Amino acid sequence: MDWNLLIVWFSAIAAGLSFIGFAWPMLHRVEKKERFESLIQQKRKNLFDAAKQQTPYDKDSKKKDSMASFFKIKKLAGEMGEKIRDKMLQAGYRSHSALLTFLLLKIALPVIFSVLTMVVLTLKPEPLPGALGSLIILGLSVFGFYLPDIMVKNQKLKRQQEIALSFPDALDMILICVQGGIGIEQAIDRIAHEMAEHSETLAEELGILSAELSMLNDRKAAFQGFARRVGSGSARSFATAMMQAEQYGTSISQAMQTLAEDQRDQRMAEAERKAASLPPKLTVPMILFFLPALFIVILGPAAIQAMALN
Repeated sequence: MDWNLLIVWFSAIAAGLSFIGFAWPMLHRVEKKERFESLIQQKRKNLFDAAKQQTPYDKDSKKKDSMASFFKIKKLAGEMGEKIRDKMLQAGYRSHSALLTFLLLKIALPVIFSVLTMVVLTLKPEPLPGALGSLIILGLSVFGFYLPDIMVKNQKLKRQQEIALSFPDALDMILICVQGGIGIEQAIDRIAHEMAEHSETLAEELGILSAELSMLNDRKAAFQGFARRVGSGSARSFATAMMQAEQYGTSISQAMQTLAEDQRDQRMAEAERKAASLPPKLTVPMILFFLPALFIVILGPAAIQAMALN
């Protein structure tokens, strides 16, 4: 075996892996920005197409038709459908088929889990005692029914936590742009592009808000849509502050400054709360993992010497 050649190959592989590890975050950052750009362009195109298709002559008829359709859907699905739709938006599922897919999964997964469980229990050589098999089938069916809700809720909480971490910094940057004389639409659009490298979720929501502000006639609806899609208290506070500033003509920079300070205080309070809850959470892992190893290291040599003397 040629050890020199082996060392050369090992060094080359290590250098290649080091280059990949260094360049991968940069490539991933470019991919994030490209995905953000495509999403915002698609949103602007959809808003432009919707505005173009609605001519001045059929505005009233379209309003009547949309109101009639809305009340029909609300009568059939009730308010539950709107709540589910809000959850899907807050989890990042914006397609029109997301609600239908969610409802189909809630119907199909209990049936699939029940059938698979029945097949497994049938292939089992010995039957389960009593009604244990029926309880297992019922439990898995209930789990399959609630599984889509659990997945959507986890995704929603993950997005809200990511937005909560970056939103105060975004507010500070928007405040700097507004104080520098840039309009609120341009400021939000510029900060959305800046945040694409740090928080893709917040950049997407700010980009959609910027597109709606520039394309929609009702700015209040744009801010309300942002609060609805994010669903957190910080987004609702931001939307309320912007709508009040638009309605009453108050200073946007002052409202943004107050809101940014409040968001920073909330972020610090959340960090302190997590730090305070850390010691109780570490108690069980320390008892299960650290203390046995510590006792083995301390008492192990004494036990070995005692066994050797005996």
